[in-house]
Parts: sequence; C-alpha cells; structure tokens
Amino acid sequence: MRFALVGYGRMGREVERAAVSRGHRLAAIVDPHAKGPRVFRSLEARALRGVEVAFEFTRPGSAEENVKALLARNVPVVCGTTGWDASSRAVRGAARRSRAALVAAPNFSPGMALFYRAVERAARLYLAAPGYDPFVLESHHRGKKDAPSGTAKALAAIVADAAGVLPGEVHVASVRAGHEAGTHTVGFDGEHDAIELTHRSRGRSGLALGAVLAAEWIRGRRGWHGFDEVVDAIVRDAKGGRG
Repeated sequence: MRFALVGYGRMGREVERAAVSRGHRLAAIVDPHAKGPRVFRSLEARALRGVEVAFEFTRPGSAEENVKALLARNVPVVCGTTGWDASSRAVRGAARRSRAALVAAPNFSPGMALFYRAVERAARLYLAAPGYDPFVLESHHRGKKDAPSGTAKALAAIVADAAGVLPGEVHVASVRAGHEAGTHTVGFDGEHDAIELTHRSRGRSGLALGAVLAAEWIRGRRGWHGFDEVVDAIVRDAKGGRG
C-alpha cells in the first residue's frame, strides 16, 4: 500500500516507521517544513499521484481543510489530529460525497478503544448507585497544545452519557509537564470509597500501529468511520484465530 503523510511531525514519523514495518511504501510527505525528494508543500495533485491512503496528523486549524481536500480527490484518510470536530456536518458530508472513506479518532490506541468500553460499563454501574462523583484526569508532555485532550473529552462524554448529563458537567483536569506520553484516569469518588480506572500510554508507537491498522481496514470502504469499528474487526479476528 502506497501512503502519504500529511504532516511530518513526531507522530507522522512514528506512523512512517509502523507502516514501513508492515510492508507499506511511503509515496509522499506533505509538510511545508519538511525537506527531501518526496516532500511537497501542499496537497497538490502530483503529491497524491498513486497514493492509496493518507495519514493526516497536523494541527486543529489545518485538519478540516486537509481532510476535505483528500476526500474530494477520493483518497482514503486516517486522521488523528485532535482539537477539532472531526464528526462535523461538513466533514461527514465530504465523506458521503467521496468514493473514499475517512477514519477519524482522537486516539488510535487499540488499548484506549477498549478502555472506552471499560469506562462506559463502569460508569453505568457506579453512577446508578447514589453518592459517586465522576471525574477525568489526564496528563501529557509539556509540548501538547490542546488541553484537555481529545481523548479526555471523549472519556468525559462517555461518562456524561452514562450519567444522563451534559459532557461539560463531568469535571476534567489536565496537566502539561515534562515528557509524559499520556495518562488518562477516570474516577468515581464516593463517601466511603473511590474507584479509579487508568490507561497509561508507553509512547507513540501504539498509536501509530493503530493508525496503520485503520489504514489497512479502510481500503475499499466509503463514508465516515470511527476507530471503534476498526477495533471491532481486530477483536473479531482475534476471536476467530483462537477458534
């Protein structure tokens, strides 16, 4: 599979390593700050010649236009940029009109996708009982721009749905310091005890692998998709292998 990297920061380089390790070939890098023979400054037609999937990891202010431009050229997209609304009407409309598909998520860690499900189940259990207050605490390295993270917002939305309240009613706290790869804790604090569920990332490699798995899954599909659909397929395949 020939792939393009739209954005060549730390995450883009990690995705490149993961994709190449699985036998895929880099076709182009689209980044005005990168240098090299396959580097392009913008999403011009020749940058996308022969590209079978594009990974979009840039900035919130650029992501929507990049995704819409790629879909307009019928290039499948895996977008992991956070801090913007990847499920907006405009983006979903672009995906419907395209012959290609989009997988968008604030976090491409398969473990985090499963953590979402564990949090949803725990929230329904603990918030059905009286006296528990939910919260989300997340910490990242000092260079991460968005706070709270897209993942923290997604966790708060899951808890809020279980509680029957608005996401803004679930308290979210963020820490930006040092070199923390990413830790997310969801807690339920009561008078007599407290429960905490924590997902701790060991680095970007797991996120990059998840993005590549999404790119492999997206081929031949159309429309807008969440990473949960990819994880469902991974779980089904794992169960089938055990069978």
